[in-house]
Amino acid sequence: MAHYLASFGYDLYLVSRDKSKLDEIYKDSKVKVTTFGLDLSKKEECLKLYQMVKKENIDLLINNAGFGDAGNFTETSLDKELNMIDLNIKAYHILTKLFLQDFVKKDHGRILNVASMAGFMPGPYMATYYATKAYILNLTLAINQELRNDHSKVKISVFCPGPVKTNFNNVANVKFSLMPITSEYAAKYAIDNMFKNKLVIVPPNMKINHLLTKIAPSKLVLVVNSHIQERKK
Repeated sequence: MAHYLASFGYDLYLVSRDKSKLDEIYKDSKVKVTTFGLDLSKKEECLKLYQMVKKENIDLLINNAGFGDAGNFTETSLDKELNMIDLNIKAYHILTKLFLQDFVKKDHGRILNVASMAGFMPGPYMATYYATKAYILNLTLAINQELRNDHSKVKISVFCPGPVKTNFNNVANVKFSLMPITSEYAAKYAIDNMFKNKLVIVPPNMKINHLLTKIAPSKLVLVVNSHIQERKK
């Protein structure tokens, strides 16, 4: 996403736990790139990030940090799940609120929250991850309606891809049963549709899946998804 936005001439403020990797990747960038080495699973570091950039002319926030885990809920690590909740939910919540308040004041700005197809359904064997993405999806939808009710020019979108070829599956300890899309394609599709003011952005390879989550009985969706997730373990 950062590479794609740079191609439009956007200056970038990028966050990672490993600042040195960001510096290496963007050392020859043709746009201004400011990097921060922060752990966004920590509330105080989310607040620190906002304080460091709030005086800049930020007009686009992308919340894209996150990770998953797989296994029976009774057997997965509580510490890992709590860290997941801190990163997948609390960091999004904090940064969305703080930047949105500024955007609303100037009546300009965009937020793109990266959720997942997981947000549309429960996910046995990845229960916590699916629940975090449902939170982000519903938070974004609610905020969007508030902005519409206030006739605000601020826009918010949520990107809900299926499998994307990243390091996610290694951290989550799963193997995707579906062919993942590339991160480059995912980034371009998400950002292009964000600029078209699309609220819920679902890639073409997940359109049918998205439709089925809407029309199929919830018990059937749960049984089918349970079978799919169990095969990943």
